[in-house]
Amino acid sequence: MTARHLISLADLSDEDLRAIVDRGAAFATGTAGDPRPLAGTVTGIYFRKTSTRTRTAFSSGALRLGGHIIGYGPDDLQTNTGETIEDTGQVMSRMLDLLVARTAADPAELRALAAQSRMSVVNAMSADEHPTQGLTDLTTLRQHFGRIEGLRVLYVGEGNNTAVALALGLTRYADVELELRTPAGYGVPEAVCEQARAYAARSGARFRQRHDPLENGDRPRDVDVVYTTRWQTTGTSKPDPDWRTAFAPFQVGVHLWDDSPKAIFLHDLPAHRGEEVTAEVLDGPMSIAFDQAENKLHSAMAVLEWCRNGPARTDRVAR
Repeated sequence: MTARHLISLADLSDEDLRAIVDRGAAFATGTAGDPRPLAGTVTGIYFRKTSTRTRTAFSSGALRLGGHIIGYGPDDLQTNTGETIEDTGQVMSRMLDLLVARTAADPAELRALAAQSRMSVVNAMSADEHPTQGLTDLTTLRQHFGRIEGLRVLYVGEGNNTAVALALGLTRYADVELELRTPAGYGVPEAVCEQARAYAARSGARFRQRHDPLENGDRPRDVDVVYTTRWQTTGTSKPDPDWRTAFAPFQVGVHLWDDSPKAIFLHDLPAHRGEEVTAEVLDGPMSIAFDQAENKLHSAMAVLEWCRNGPARTDRVAR
């Protein structure tokens, strides 16, 4: 069997993207059965950066699917003594069936690990994209609304790797409207926007990015989802010492619900109350951020199953 890799959502066909999302929602609602596609397999969990949700989700998910895991810390591999990442991938592929890796570095490193046909490699976050977070977000929307098509989503804050994954995933669903409001100089890269616009043109979705704050009367109304992330992305820093001044007008507060009273709130966590979001929103009735965090597990299980077996058919997802 040729290994299936997940390095970027752009690598997935529309069919595979939908299959993983639907399967994640089935795991979340308890309608996925009791599959054990990882029985007799070993998954490596290699994290060079901090992680609570993603590392726990993939570790727990692999075990729940019948597999075994080996954990690696940032100083455990011989790459620290000069071994090439390509050689590391070749060696690991002869001992592991899957490798879930967070490098927070250039995705070329992950592609080098994936330059073999035996071991599946999953990007658990790189500097440019967080694809498994994007799948978690889509799974959460699928579970909560029973659909993704036609949803209106407002993302507010830094155009980071989570925003990239959201743009590359949501725009592949019909009639979705995604608006990014990001501070000038901190937006989603233009190359990603071009790809998102291409997906949107094909699916009938609508996508745009703006850099002006959400002033009264100048924001989308009746959105279904308001989404933000922490302003200081894991493993990164900002060269401008005054960056908080640029970000302050992009804080998510309850005033956004004046125009969208039925919207839910999403956050990929960890959150800093009083910075990117007020406590009143994160801990309020509109927030399903902790349900979203739980869906990291369900989505991780769907990804691992897909890597091992390919798309699993899920005809119906109970709400």
